This record gives sequence, structure tokens and C-alpha cells, in this order.
Amino acid sequence: MTENMMEIRDVSKIYGPLRALKNISLDVPPGQWLAVMGSSGSGKTTLMNIMGCLDTPSLGEVTLDGVRLAKLSPGELTAIRREAIGLIFQQFHLIGYLTALENVMVAQFYHSMVDEAEAFDALKKVGLGDRAKHLPRQLSGGEQQRVCIARALINHPKLILADEPTGNLDETNEGTVMEILHDLHDAGSTIVLVTHAPEVASHAERIIVLEHGRLVSDNAGKNGPPPADPAKSPGAAPANEAVGEASDDGAAIGDDAAVKAANAASDPGGLNPTK
Repeated sequence: MTENMMEIRDVSKIYGPLRALKNISLDVPPGQWLAVMGSSGSGKTTLMNIMGCLDTPSLGEVTLDGVRLAKLSPGELTAIRREAIGLIFQQFHLIGYLTALENVMVAQFYHSMVDEAEAFDALKKVGLGDRAKHLPRQLSGGEQQRVCIARALINHPKLILADEPTGNLDETNEGTVMEILHDLHDAGSTIVLVTHAPEVASHAERIIVLEHGRLVSDNAGKNGPPPADPAKSPGAAPANEAVGEASDDGAAIGDDAAVKAANAASDPGGLNPTK
């Protein structure tokens, strides 16, 4: 195992005159639960998309489990996404005409081979064994998010990326989702959680804060040890340096997100299960 699950070095993301990220450097050790905080437009979703191989930096370098992503072709990046990363989204991105079980099985299909019993077991682990045959519209928001979690975990990813996973949930369902994430962390999973909510971020071992595309804070959460030596991990950047902003919404993935979330692999054209 490499020393760090992910290493980000001097990463910037530029959209014309706008800079969504500027000179971000960050190490994520294996097994760490990292929360990324910031207001809308801070760059947190842009950072998650780069970490998840859904986007590439304009400048800088990203290494995942010892693999330098800049050296990879688009097809190789797709393979990394499929094999190593589990994606959980705020908007669920389930395929509406497939059951909960089938939504999980689609991720298996693009990874290797379909195993209905394994997919059903994944749903049982998130408390949805009795809802496996239901369509997304027949599930509550909390249940849909748990399907997303089962789908993200079915291929045993090395890194779990969760973008505002409780943002659309009530307090009860938020608690259920956070309990699942705690169980995953206790089992050794590396988790990066993007959130604007301090109470959600507080569950993590470590909390970083972005402002206007810059990393301005890196501290231990209530459940974690102190952050790495500042000599090895860059400290807070000046918050008052002028940089352009890009909205997190503008940097988010588009309408094909259901496909990327399900298979973390397919072309942007979308999914046709009959092919």
C-alpha cells in the first residue's frame, strides 16, 4: 500500500478568466475520513470531480494509490474510476426505469460481471433488502441515497467520494446515512465527504475548508488526530488574494451523472442497457 491514497500537488482548475481552484496541495492517507467544506462557489465540487477522475486539472498533478493520473489516457482514467472509486451524489442519479437491485447491478455490469446475490446483499447492508424490487420513484429520499451508497460500494472501491450525501435528506435519514459512513470508515474505507454543513463535517477525522478556490484551513475533526506536519502538507493560503470564482454548480457533472455514478465508466452519451 502506498503512503497516501491520494496526493494532490499545486492543482488549479481554470475556466477562461475564472479559477475554480488555485494551487491546491493535499495528501489523503489510506483509511482517512476527510471532509471538504466551503460555501457555494468555493471550489469543493470541482475538487471532488478532479479527485474522482470526472474532470482533470488545468495545472498540477494528482496521484491515486501511487498512479499518476496525468499520464493516463481517457480510457485508462475510465478504468481507474471503475475499479478504484465509489461515487455518492446529492441528487442520487438513479436510473428511473430500473429497480433498486438493478441500479446496483448496473455498476457490476460495467465493472466485471453481474452477481444478483451480491447486489442484494449490498442492499441488505444498507437496510433495503425489502425494497430491492422497488423503482426509485417508489422510494423515499433517504432510501434512494442508500441505494446510491450500495451502488458505490458494490465493486469494493479504494476511495469513496460523497458529494453532499445528506443535502436532500431530513434529520432521521441524515443520521442513517452518517451511520453507514461511520461503519465504512471503521472498516478501513478512505472517505472524502464534500459538505457545507459543519455538523456533517464534524463526523470526519479531518476537515479542510476552501474559499474562492483556495485551501484556507486544514484541521482535525472531533473524531480525528491532528493534521499532517505543515512542512509536508501545505498550510492555509491567504484568504484575501483575489481570484476568479466558478460556481460549484457550474463545475458539477451533467445529465449523464446517472450513468457515471452507476458504472463510473461509460462515455458521456449515456447508458443503453440493451447494447
